[in-house]
Amino acid sequence: MDKSEMKHFVLVHGACHGAWCWYKVASLLKSSGHKVTVLDLAASGIHPKQVHEVKSFSEYIEPLMEFMASPPLMEEKVVLVGHSYGGICISAAMEKFPERISVAVYATAFMPSPDLRESLLQEDLTLAMSLVRPLRLFGDSSTLQKETKLSREKYGQVPRVYIICEKDNGIKEDFQRWMIENNPAPEVKVIAGSDHMVMFSQPKELCSLLLEIAGKYS
Repeated sequence: MDKSEMKHFVLVHGACHGAWCWYKVASLLKSSGHKVTVLDLAASGIHPKQVHEVKSFSEYIEPLMEFMASPPLMEEKVVLVGHSYGGICISAAMEKFPERISVAVYATAFMPSPDLRESLLQEDLTLAMSLVRPLRLFGDSSTLQKETKLSREKYGQVPRVYIICEKDNGIKEDFQRWMIENNPAPEVKVIAGSDHMVMFSQPKELCSLLLEIAGKYS
């Protein structure tokens, strides 16, 4: 693969998970010749902090923000991928670093917007309380809203693609489509028959879509 064709994928996990959940997709992307970064957010995966030590959403996403601010990224743009609750995390990164992202991919993820806030964040909090590992709830939805304030000028300039998973019981398809309708993404993809953990159930299909999406943006 020519170096100019190589993409840098940054994969962000959802609530209660960690970088480990991307192992199948990361391996497939790397074997295709691309660069892949997987991150543990604070108190997730093997990150050394404990959940009680993370006092705010800003602290929770600090590993992602520190990575996006790192000097090497001044030379390239990344394909930023968020799964589930990770959609809120990548949205915050899009607001702060729009110039460093070629495209943002929401893989059956929460997709907020500058205009669509309160009810969506309440859904996030509900999901976070139901998954497999403790996640600190960072105040009520209004507190989280303040920490993830988005603008059309920054967040809004990053191209977005939404990947719908039809058999998702964590974020139902109807709700996925509601987010899209109320916050249009430039492109929508569908993985038929996939459940919420698409990186486990259909990693090849997800990888194929990520490569297709990455090829359209520079």
